[in-house]
Amino acid sequence: MIQPGQTYRSLSNRHHPADGPIRIRITNAPIGATDIDGMRKVQVATITSDGREIRPRWMRADKLHTTATTRDGAPRRTGYVQEDT
Repeated sequence: MIQPGQTYRSLSNRHHPADGPIRIRITNAPIGATDIDGMRKVQVATITSDGREIRPRWMRADKLHTTATTRDGAPRRTGYVQEDT
């Protein structure tokens, strides 16, 4: 269940190795109604290396995952996976 305050890291390999994956934090719970495209949205912000929240934006909730693997066991290559807290 997606909750405000949760952090996620990017599964993409498009970052510089020294920077590490992009991290985001949920700032607003999912809106109940679907949007024009039929998807639920959550409000997120990018987390900098010193912990600041920058670049607030809305993101589709289906891009957020609880595990880094699909139900078939294959590694995910896109989206964001929840970090252990």
